[in-house]
Amino acid sequence: MWHGDIFAAPNANLRPSSWQPGHFCDILIPFCSGKGIRRMALGSAYGTGIGPRLDLRQSQSLVMTPQLRQAIKLLQFNNMEVAAFIEEELERNPLLERDESTELIQERPAPDQTGPEPDFLDSAEAASSDLMISDAGPLDVDPGSLYDEPGETASFLSSQPTGNRTNSFDNSPFDVISQRLEYRPSLREQLAEQLRLCFASPQDRLIGAHLIAQLDAAGRLSMPPAAIARALNCPLPHLESIRTAMRYFDPPGLFCLDLKECLTTQLQAFNRYDPAMAILLEHLDLLAQRNHRRLMSLCGVDAEDLAGMIDDIKRCNPKPGAGFDSDLPQTIIPDVLMSRRPATARDEDDDPLSSPLLLDVAIAGEWLIELNPETMPRVLVNMGGLTRFARRSMSRDDRSFIKEKLNTAHWLVKSLQQRSQTILRVSAEIVRQQQAFFRHGVSHLKPLILRDIAEAVDMHESTISRVTANKYIATPRGTLELKYFFTTAISGADGENFSAEAIRHRIRTLIDQEPASDVLSDDALVTHLKQEGIDIARRTVAKYREALRIPSSVQRKREKAILA
Repeated sequence: MWHGDIFAAPNANLRPSSWQPGHFCDILIPFCSGKGIRRMALGSAYGTGIGPRLDLRQSQSLVMTPQLRQAIKLLQFNNMEVAAFIEEELERNPLLERDESTELIQERPAPDQTGPEPDFLDSAEAASSDLMISDAGPLDVDPGSLYDEPGETASFLSSQPTGNRTNSFDNSPFDVISQRLEYRPSLREQLAEQLRLCFASPQDRLIGAHLIAQLDAAGRLSMPPAAIARALNCPLPHLESIRTAMRYFDPPGLFCLDLKECLTTQLQAFNRYDPAMAILLEHLDLLAQRNHRRLMSLCGVDAEDLAGMIDDIKRCNPKPGAGFDSDLPQTIIPDVLMSRRPATARDEDDDPLSSPLLLDVAIAGEWLIELNPETMPRVLVNMGGLTRFARRSMSRDDRSFIKEKLNTAHWLVKSLQQRSQTILRVSAEIVRQQQAFFRHGVSHLKPLILRDIAEAVDMHESTISRVTANKYIATPRGTLELKYFFTTAISGADGENFSAEAIRHRIRTLIDQEPASDVLSDDALVTHLKQEGIDIARRTVAKYREALRIPSSVQRKREKAILA
């Protein structure tokens, strides 16, 4: 219906059944009674026009309050991130204080001073009780799944070492201090000290400092020397002489322009550079193709000498600057500690979900699970300070400010309590389901997905995903991320499932044990695994082998023939 148009209706003056007062139809519908069509103006016929109206509707929706968002954020943080967050809150909130005691965090300690509190404190407590989480259940926040996907339930970590690991199975408590690294100067600090000792001229030191500033993460120059010389307005040969001297700084191989120059510098520093090695470095493409026969012809060496030259190259670092950080070295500090229970206290029927969480400890079979006391943040409501505020004469704005800070403090203390209990419950259940791994090693790692833990502890998968993200547990087999224990399942011939991580470990073991005369192909690996009851496709074996950075059987056979 357009403005100014007319509505076609029959002589019987029939109206559309769906028409209501205030209704505006933009479609022209002709009505014909067989006796002609009478046109009527819409406004005059129905006695109404277009105008605003107010409708009331009822609907349900999930609302993410700021307090719930904060609880979800705390659940995702590891202990170090939570500690940094609490430091900020302690500066902003005068009603929060750090709990230096070793006892459990008390939400409402007794006030330091006796005496009645003003009415506004009672109203603040009533308001804060609406914000606090119930003691009846864990911090299981399903609405969080609207914002973060739980992620793949079959995720796993690389087999590369994580943090400091130990293979001891003693009963001694885990010492976090022993895992902390002492401070070491950054790469640029070391180079600046060597620059000061090597060059006496202020101009040379200035050029060297500029070269240090142009290093990238791998230790190579991010700008060509000609561009640096133009920027400093110095002769290029002079800059090259300084760069050549700095290439042999510790570690050697820095300030180079490409891989060949980097390897050449390191081999010269190690006194392993000769004419044959120079020819080999000129043909790194053939080395990458493992064309050893061609390289022996070009370098004029036999297989044994070529193998020794290749070993010398392998000892070099293609990225000498990658092992340094500009900031302080980062150390993995576990959030959860795991230790054996005393033999006299073990009970095979222990339930990890009914463990004494009030002591920040959970039990999973023969293991004790506890939060790291050195990094676990503890805060409580400063009731003494609150009482002092209450005895003052304050304006309405000040009273409102105190109420807000009191509610925030109560919520934060409660959120931290629920976070600790949730992490303990989840960690204890993971340990309970992976006890074979802790007893026998990675070959006994069970397939595990987020849903298995979620159903066991009666939480949502998104909650399990947040609990296990960026959190580490110190075990007798090393410091591992909690997500390490979640791996895909490979079906066995007899219906038994095998962990993908365990299969990768078995593939590596078979290849390490293969003789030089009988190198195992991917098909041979499939045959060996099927004999052990693992039904796996050849392409899956090839994918796992490549993930382990193990060359193909042809390449391994060629390398072993040269070494033989």
